[in-house]
Amino acid sequence: MNTPILAAFGPLGTPELIIIAILVLVLFGAKKLPTFARSLGKSMGEFKRAREEFEQELHKAQDEAERPSIDANATRSASNTVSRERDHQDA
Repeated sequence: MNTPILAAFGPLGTPELIIIAILVLVLFGAKKLPTFARSLGKSMGEFKRAREEFEQELHKAQDEAERPSIDANATRSASNTVSRERDHQDA
């Protein structure tokens, strides 16, 4: 039986959220609650920015990996082939 432990608790309803709010109020006090909420909001904002930057870097790396790289030798070889074909047609 590989049931996760969290599944036994079920979803949080209104009574549970009220109890959690009361516990937070008792633990932090009414005076420190705005400071706590502000710092929590800032932390969530920083986390969101970090996640967005990570996703951008991930997409950038994926785009670079999918883009075919142009080798300088292959470019020179192709231009030499074109030049030889032009010379052959002129002759």
